[in-house]
Parts: sequence; C-alpha cells; structure tokens
Amino acid sequence: MTMKKLFLFCTLFIGVSAFAQKDSIVTKKDRKKDVLLQTSMGDIIVRLSDSTPLHQDNFLKLVKVGFYDSVLFHRVIKNFMIQGGDPDSKNAAAGVALGNGGPAYRIPAEFRPTLFHKKGVIAAAKDDNPEKASSGSQFYIVQGKKFTDAELDSVETFRLKRKIPADQREVYKYLGGTPHLDQGYTVFGEVIFGLDVVDKIAVVPTGAGAVRNRPREDVRIIKAKLIKRKKSKDKSGHNNDPLI
Repeated sequence: MTMKKLFLFCTLFIGVSAFAQKDSIVTKKDRKKDVLLQTSMGDIIVRLSDSTPLHQDNFLKLVKVGFYDSVLFHRVIKNFMIQGGDPDSKNAAAGVALGNGGPAYRIPAEFRPTLFHKKGVIAAAKDDNPEKASSGSQFYIVQGKKFTDAELDSVETFRLKRKIPADQREVYKYLGGTPHLDQGYTVFGEVIFGLDVVDKIAVVPTGAGAVRNRPREDVRIIKAKLIKRKKSKDKSGHNNDPLI
C-alpha cells in the first residue's frame, strides 16, 4: 500500500472511530452484501460499488453501527434527488433547517468514468471544498429526469464543459438522471430495488423559506442494515444486477 493510500484509509478510520464498536469492522462478506433502507414510505435496496472502496467501506461501517437509523430524508427535490444522512435530523423539530450535521471528516473523491448520475444511483453529498471531498455521512439518491439531445448538448456546453459519452447520453435519454453533477460528486452505488419508493419520496410536499426542500411530514429511514444479495427485479422492472 502506498503512503497516500495508507493516509486516506487512516483518515477514514480515525473519523469513523467516533462511532466505533465491534460491528464497525468491515469484512469481505460485508462487501458482498446489499444495504436495505427501511423507510417510512417503503423499502429501498442499494448495491455499493467495489470501485469506490473508501465510500463503500465508510457507508458499510455507518450502517453497521446504526448511524442511519432514524435519520430523515431532509432534502427532497422533485426531478432531482432525495438526500439524507444528517444525524441532526433524528430528533429535529418541525420547521428546523437541516443539512449541516455529520462526522468531522471528509472522504476523498473517487470519481469513476463508468459511474455517472443516472436515475437510481446513490452519491455522496459535499460542501464547497476545492478537493470535491465528500461528506462523512450525507448522501443522495438520484431521481432526475429524462433529457433530450438538445438538453444534453446544453449541459455539455454550459455545465460540464466536456462531452458526455455516447452510451451515457442514451441512458440519460431513456432512463433519466442528473448529468450536470457528473465528476463533481462521487457516485458509489445504485438502487436495485425500490425506485418506485424513491419516486414517491421525491414528490412529497415540502416546506417554504429556509425549509423549502424539507418534507412537511417526516420521511424517515427507520432502519438501515446489510442483507444477503439476491437476484430479482423491482416493481419498476429495474434489474437487480447492475454493472457497477
């Protein structure tokens, strides 16, 4: 292991140590499991990517210590995404703005050209830091929208300043997503069951003013846990064996 990689893994370990206990040790078996998010609006199953090991292990550790149990989806925007992972949201009163909570560490960015913001991916939120490092716990799941070729041309010209690969353009056209976020936020997995639940959460009524994107009625992750993988299709027909 190089000194750089050693430093990154040590940083991650120290940050998560605030929640450390025996169950926080990530094993090879854990990396072959999926994550079940039991929400107040239904179940969502996420498969994490082996190509983003820092984000994968961090998410697995937090799930194993119960970090995400009872947190809210505190930021919801139709045709964009649903965001959660702020520990301050667990007991937050109605009308309180959320989104600043989390562990006192960031995760180094892990951008991969094959992991892009199609509908259903899970990605790490971040603040405005020059390294584009991720929040230690906050994440979002993309709902997005379908794009036309003209709209994708505009995203390339005015947002990304680069061309979107042809195969990814096709996905954004028939499935949808949020292409302007590509290579700016780390995608580290994908929903393999429960896209219909993501869609339901994304359209709930939200507040106004400082809490304009917080659901008026709390949408909560009741429990997050690791589960054995199994092949199936969700209600929307999405395959349970994505190429991540």
